[in-house]
Amino acid sequence: MTNMIARRRFGHLGLLAGLMLLATPALADFSLINMTRGVTESSQEIYDLHMTIFTITVVIGLGVFGAMFYSIFRHRKSRGVKPAKFHHSTAVEIVWTVLPLVILVGMAVPATRVLIDLDDTSESEMAVKITGYQWFWGYEYMGEDVQFLSRLATDSDVARQLDSGINPASVPNYLQNVDRRLVLPVDTRIKFQITAADVIHSWWMPDLGWKKDAIPGFVNETWTVIEEPGVYRGRCAELCGRDHGFMPIVVEAVERDEYEAWLAEQQAGGEPGTTADGTDAAEAGEELAAR
Repeated sequence: MTNMIARRRFGHLGLLAGLMLLATPALADFSLINMTRGVTESSQEIYDLHMTIFTITVVIGLGVFGAMFYSIFRHRKSRGVKPAKFHHSTAVEIVWTVLPLVILVGMAVPATRVLIDLDDTSESEMAVKITGYQWFWGYEYMGEDVQFLSRLATDSDVARQLDSGINPASVPNYLQNVDRRLVLPVDTRIKFQITAADVIHSWWMPDLGWKKDAIPGFVNETWTVIEEPGVYRGRCAELCGRDHGFMPIVVEAVERDEYEAWLAEQQAGGEPGTTADGTDAAEAGEELAAR
């Protein structure tokens, strides 16, 4: 009987060791299971706030569970400890009321400051209007006579069809690429005006540190300053219908002179109020939304 109990214990330990080994790859790269730091000042502020609050919760958890496990071990029945007989302690009740209040206020103040800052779109150097459609995005560079639609890239769109015969693994950035990227300059304060033409969508770009709902008949505003050139990917974060999973977002951040050259090329590629391929943006949006 003793040997059987020992074997069961060793079996449980082996299972636990196996589960820990399976978790090793995730532990090797903490970024895989943690929040994205991002490439903007606001995203880094949000990340720092997240880590601060996470640290506070870990300390609280260690304190609470440490006290609980110590009490269980120190006052266990096998040691002959008798339970104390008291109804309440005024001092303890004051402490466990005031201390959580102080902690919550300490967390609320920096969180509120970050939220207020995200909504302050003053002193913006340029503005981009983002419109969500079922199931793609429309972008308009305000005051620049440049607007276009951004849809799932053709190779991903074909590969996702069950009868396409194409292995999705062979498609670069499968379901995360678009036919036209949103090109933005770095080190520029950019205001975003976000709305929708049909149902509620949500424009989510983790590397920028935020997401905003796109609501028909309403305009949400926020801003960003991208600090590093690169290609950043996001997607719609609001369940918006059948093809919700097929409307990715791709932002390409470039140096200011490169952006100016791209903008001039777009302005020369079509008449005001049209996309770069010469079609009317509003008509194209209505046509695709009706499909």
